Amino acid sequence: MDKLNIGIIGAGRIGRLHAEHLTRNGRVAIRQISDVYVTDELKDWAAGLGVPTVTDNYKDIMEDPDIDAVFICSSTNTHVPFITEAARAGKHIFCEKPISLDYRQTAAALEEVRAAGVILQTGFNRRFDHNFKRVRELVKAGRVGEPHLIKITSRDPAPPSNDYIKVSGGLFMDMAIHDFDMARYLSGSEVTEVYALGAVLVDPVIGELDDIDTAIISLRFANGALGVIDNSRKAVYGYDQRVEVFGSEGSVGVQNDHPNTAEISTANGVIRDNPKYFFLERYHDSYIDETRQFIDCILNGNQVPVDGNDAFQAEKIAYAAKVSLLEGRPVKLSEIEVGIG
Repeated sequence: MDKLNIGIIGAGRIGRLHAEHLTRNGRVAIRQISDVYVTDELKDWAAGLGVPTVTDNYKDIMEDPDIDAVFICSSTNTHVPFITEAARAGKHIFCEKPISLDYRQTAAALEEVRAAGVILQTGFNRRFDHNFKRVRELVKAGRVGEPHLIKITSRDPAPPSNDYIKVSGGLFMDMAIHDFDMARYLSGSEVTEVYALGAVLVDPVIGELDDIDTAIISLRFANGALGVIDNSRKAVYGYDQRVEVFGSEGSVGVQNDHPNTAEISTANGVIRDNPKYFFLERYHDSYIDETRQFIDCILNGNQVPVDGNDAFQAEKIAYAAKVSLLEGRPVKLSEIEVGIG
């Protein structure tokens, strides 16, 4: 196989982003795009990318024998059934995070993937960020010694809509799940215990929707390291994405990406532009790289860099964080294994 035929399910913001990146990859042809709302605007957009077929029935993609791989970019509640159908149809799968809002459903979907022998990559795009990759490389090479502390700051510039919050699965599953994956990635170790504190400090409506908008999450790792994640739904200065790994021989950290590195120094102070505003801008290159590596893995038979187990582990941490918040106590991941709650 030297070229892949792709079907994309879900033509929202992320689905369109992946489609536009894939059309620039000479080893890929997008045969179909499916969305529940097929509008003239969607048809015109797809035609502009050279996509021959737009359909409101995702089964058209599943039943097309010429489609080799499926990008699942639809709402989270559809991921498990779509993964199951794609696996049974023998199609490789790229699925956006999270796979589901219930780690037990995710486990069932991963068993379908294993039984079918297809490739599944999960959309934890931050692993492909140039800054975070460099931190991981240095930690893995032992440049900071044994990791002692993992610190992650992850703050959005503005909260999502109320309609989105209602179906998002909550801050831990929707937003912090990227940080749970990053904690595992940077530390090279599994999380064994979670303790979460949360508050509603940005918008009282978020609390009325049974969610939080501000959180501190403490982690304990199997290798003995400790971690802390701070989240907020609203950083007025832009998208705040910083990490640090402190170890026995030193530390490595990265600051925010900015549109430029220019600073103006005057008697009134030193000023530079705000960080890149949100994830589409901040992680533009990482989205390209994750899809490129997915295609490489299919064509060359390589192991995907972030698989279904990575999604499963992050979802368990998110579940443990929610239990910790509700019960006001640290929660061991071993409790999750036996189905706490």
